[in-house]
Amino acid sequence: MATALDRYESAAVPAANDLMGGYRPSADEPFMNEKQQAYFRAKLLAWKEAILREAQVTLGQLQIDSLREADLTDRASSETDWSIELRTRDRQRKLISKIEAALRRIDEGEYGYCEVSGEPISLARLEARPIATMTVEAQERHERNEKVSREE
Repeated sequence: MATALDRYESAAVPAANDLMGGYRPSADEPFMNEKQQAYFRAKLLAWKEAILREAQVTLGQLQIDSLREADLTDRASSETDWSIELRTRDRQRKLISKIEAALRRIDEGEYGYCEVSGEPISLARLEARPIATMTVEAQERHERNEKVSREE
């Protein structure tokens, strides 16, 4: 089940095939071969760089645009906008740690395999969510268990 954050994250993931001359992983080749690993590494690194660039833009804007509005309503509106922007950047900071964990898994040869079952995670799932650590089935079981424990 995709959450709003999942949809946001996957929409923000750069296309690694642009970086790899149009290459796209296929089920017809051995799973997590060197080319697939390089593809997902490039995708993760490009995503991380895009997040860091956005953070630099936000930081620059914060330094330039101090809250100078004289009208209280305008000032409140600006403060709300900045609060939302800073919350987004905080979520992205957490996302960077997930990207770095995925890069470590590539280095360790564990990337693309479910941390629960050990089964390969589908290429379509990794394409949409390259930081995925579980198969769709394992993720759904995990979310059902979380829901049950929250209700108790």
